Amino acid sequence: MSRVLKLLLFTGLFLVIGMPAAFADSPHFLFANNSIDTSTGALNTAFKEVGLGTGTTSVNITVTADATATYQCYNKAGNKPQGVPKTFGPSGVSGSANFAVRNGQTTGTAVAGPLGPGTFGCPSGQLLFLDEVCYSNTFVMDEFGNKLHATPDPICATVHIKI
Repeated sequence: MSRVLKLLLFTGLFLVIGMPAAFADSPHFLFANNSIDTSTGALNTAFKEVGLGTGTTSVNITVTADATATYQCYNKAGNKPQGVPKTFGPSGVSGSANFAVRNGQTTGTAVAGPLGPGTFGCPSGQLLFLDEVCYSNTFVMDEFGNKLHATPDPICATVHIKI
C-alpha cells in the first residue's frame, strides 16, 4: 500500500510541477492589427505573441503582404497635370525585426512597404508623390513558424507623400 501511495504522490507532484512547464513553451499570436502610417505609406502591424517561455530573450517577427502603390506627378502649383497615375503591384513586401521577450511574451509593431516607384519619374518641373497604398494577404510570423492573419485585410489609404 505504501508503494501505491508513493506512486500516486509522485505522479500528482509531476502533474502539478511538470505540466505547466510543458504548456509554457507554446508560442502563439493573440492578435495582429494592421494600420497604415500616412506619413510614410508603410504597413504597420501591431501584434502580441505569448507562450514563448522564460528561456527566450528575443524573437524575430516578420510581416508579409501583397502591396500596391500609386504614384502621381504634380506641378509646382500642386495640380495634377494631364496623364494617368502609375500603379505598381501587387507585389510582395515584408519586414522583420527582433523583439524583446519578457515573461514569455512580446508586443510590438512590424513594418513593411511601401512599394517604390521603380524607374517611374516625372518630367522636369513636376514633383513625384505617393498617392495611395493598399495591402492584402497580410500575415505575421515568428521564427518558429507560428503565424496569424492580420486584420483588417485588405487595408488601403489615400496619402500624399512627396518622394
